Amino acid sequence: MTTAGTPVAVVTGASSGIGAATARQLAAAGFHVVLTARRKDRIEAVAAEITEAGHQATAQALDVTDREAVDAFAASLSRCDVLVNNAGGALGADPVATGDPADWRRMYEVNVIGTLHVTQALLPALTDSGDGTIVVLSSTAGLSTYEGGGGYVAAKHGEHVLAETLRLEIVGTPVRVIEVAPGMVKTDEFATTRFRGDTDKAAKVYAGVAAPLTADDMADTITWAVTRPPHVNIDLLVVRPRAQASNSKVHREL
Repeated sequence: MTTAGTPVAVVTGASSGIGAATARQLAAAGFHVVLTARRKDRIEAVAAEITEAGHQATAQALDVTDREAVDAFAASLSRCDVLVNNAGGALGADPVATGDPADWRRMYEVNVIGTLHVTQALLPALTDSGDGTIVVLSSTAGLSTYEGGGGYVAAKHGEHVLAETLRLEIVGTPVRVIEVAPGMVKTDEFATTRFRGDTDKAAKVYAGVAAPLTADDMADTITWAVTRPPHVNIDLLVVRPRAQASNSKVHREL
């Protein structure tokens, strides 16, 4: 699947948004990028775009919540130097009192257990590389709470703790753990998926915000962190647009 001698970066959730943008930028930085996501047609299209630009990319459909599939995927790789755990997402914005437990469970499975599956499966290859990097794309939701976000906040707190604990446990090995926590990022799908296709509700998330972050902003941040010298570990990088002071304090222009 991969080219000998070329460092390999695996990006989960690479079919759109931050994942797709990160795949493009890591490929431009010299990595053979392996794009994974459930939507095979979307990752194949992004991989083709990367290849046409003269870079190296491979697409492989993968559901990170399916451990058997994740293990098979890991076994198919000849090497892995970088893992970007980007697969995740939010469902619903109900208060704790009325939140759907199925939504909470799904968010935990994708954001936390999915990250756990892929990290465990690829950790041996990352270690064998002699200079491995694990990126966990969490969220500012993993650092502070906000009303209507209980299920997503709980999942992202779990992902934050996973990254923090892993860093403690593997210190002394040639693998670094980078956590990138985005604030308000406007992508094609995140808010729309959260509100189950309700584009009006999704648009209100960004209403009046002059310049929310973009997928390319986050991809640039991730690529910068990954390409620091091997001894430099960006433990936790919180990234917000200038208009957002916190999860609950956003400047909106009327």
